[in-house]
Amino acid sequence: MDIFQYFCENFYKRMVKKKTSKTKKGSSKSSGIKKITKETYLEWFESMLLQRKFEEKAGMLYGQQKIRGFCHLYIGQEAISAGMVSALNDEDKIMTAYRDHGFGLARGITPNACMAELYGKTTGCTKGKGGSMHFFSKEHNFVGGHGIVGAQIPMGAGLAFAEKYNKTGNIAVTLFGDGAARQGALHETFNMAMTWKLPVIFVCENNHYAMGTSVERTSNVKDIFTLGEAYDMPSEPVDGMDVQQVHNAVGKAAEYVRSGKGPYFLEIKTYRYKGHSMSDPQKYRTKDEVASYKDRDPIEQVRNIILKKKYATKAWIESIEAKVKALVEESVKFAEESELPKASELFEDVYVQHDYPYIKD
Repeated sequence: MDIFQYFCENFYKRMVKKKTSKTKKGSSKSSGIKKITKETYLEWFESMLLQRKFEEKAGMLYGQQKIRGFCHLYIGQEAISAGMVSALNDEDKIMTAYRDHGFGLARGITPNACMAELYGKTTGCTKGKGGSMHFFSKEHNFVGGHGIVGAQIPMGAGLAFAEKYNKTGNIAVTLFGDGAARQGALHETFNMAMTWKLPVIFVCENNHYAMGTSVERTSNVKDIFTLGEAYDMPSEPVDGMDVQQVHNAVGKAAEYVRSGKGPYFLEIKTYRYKGHSMSDPQKYRTKDEVASYKDRDPIEQVRNIILKKKYATKAWIESIEAKVKALVEESVKFAEESELPKASELFEDVYVQHDYPYIKD
């Protein structure tokens, strides 16, 4: 047995979740683009509103110093998380960078577990050890937020390799920002993923400013999706302020990738209303520019379609707003009443081996 085969059989069999019996029966698989229905719009509205209100509350709590460390808000970009999740299967893997609250919530992590993680409490989705930048849920196939810029690009391809090796029929999606598009890891990964025809969708969430410098000032290539063309990878731009367009684009890409043809690259153009992080003074853009994007707010677009097409009444909208408000308030109460981790937790969940021989003295 050569070293590569040994690595695959011992590492991936141990670390990658196998197909469930439900998946083997094919009852939870979906090939083809999922149809958008009335229920889809109602689910989008609730998901995006929950993300928005959760983060507005998180921003306020950060200002009160109840949440510490780094905090990168997703406000304005909710159409991407909601539209992507609705287009994928539950078993598909999603990996993103450190602006990860929205995806965690959209994928199904409870507001309680998310808020507790921001507070650094044991009841958080990573037991209070990851904080804002490192949400994770094996149960929901959300393979984390990652803090090293661009590192999740090859890691996401690794997830896809595991799915292909184990013949699960699942795909992986790895998201990164426009700033990470200039990382060398992107090009190496694109080349390898195309060579091995990995079942992965690469997504650049282009919110135009990376950490605070515009694409126009940092890249000769303004249309980031064209980077994929150098590797003969199907690539296209998407309006990230329109959840329906995101859903359809991701669904199309997923159908292509799931068929075994290899990777797909989407540049989803979006906009963050807040700064790069809570410490960002945002002096690199104008208030008029921010206002112009807010005029296209993805949540308001969905709200207007629901009412125009009579998918639901204003009373229903108000009931969802009340429900979301209650969920967010409950998450704060839950987080504040939860316990902080004990010092001994520093040695837990680091290695698979439970009795790893740490030198503690």
